[in-house]
Amino acid sequence: MLESVTVVQATPEMIHNWGWLMAFGIVLAVLGVAAVIRSFAATVASMMFFGWMLLLGGVVELIEAFMVGHWAGFFLHLLASILFVVTGILLLIKPVVSAEVATLVMSMFFLIGGLYEFIASLWTHMQGWGWQAFDGAISALMGILLLVQWPLSGLWAIGLFVGIDLIFVGWAWVALALDLRKM
Repeated sequence: MLESVTVVQATPEMIHNWGWLMAFGIVLAVLGVAAVIRSFAATVASMMFFGWMLLLGGVVELIEAFMVGHWAGFFLHLLASILFVVTGILLLIKPVVSAEVATLVMSMFFLIGGLYEFIASLWTHMQGWGWQAFDGAISALMGILLLVQWPLSGLWAIGLFVGIDLIFVGWAWVALALDLRKM
């Protein structure tokens, strides 16, 4: 059964500014390469960024809890605010330990999620099951590799993954810009 596909048209502004999109993509890709090369620094920077985001989110949550007055969700928002602030402070104070813990959680996610996807694809044999099994096996392997090197993998894994993602996101913007240039 075919599903309907929504086609999004490029706006004239996008076509006109394709060069800026290209520059944006190149900058993201270069930042990605730098993050891969300096994965430890990128890991620490990521933990610091997440820490500040949680701290800011906790403050906003606290303000929201008091702005709405007396309501049933007040204590839930207050508790979420405290959790965000405490977690943010811990990430800021101990970014290396935070990266190690985050890497442990991430490795377990890859391992368990990958095994589930692998087994489920073999069990169901849905269309494309071979690719799903392959994806599950790769995810489980990534989890195992991270666990085998843990806690040392906590010093580089997050920065490496952020760097790889930046490279692919940057390349996607470059590809879009190149397509827009042809229009």
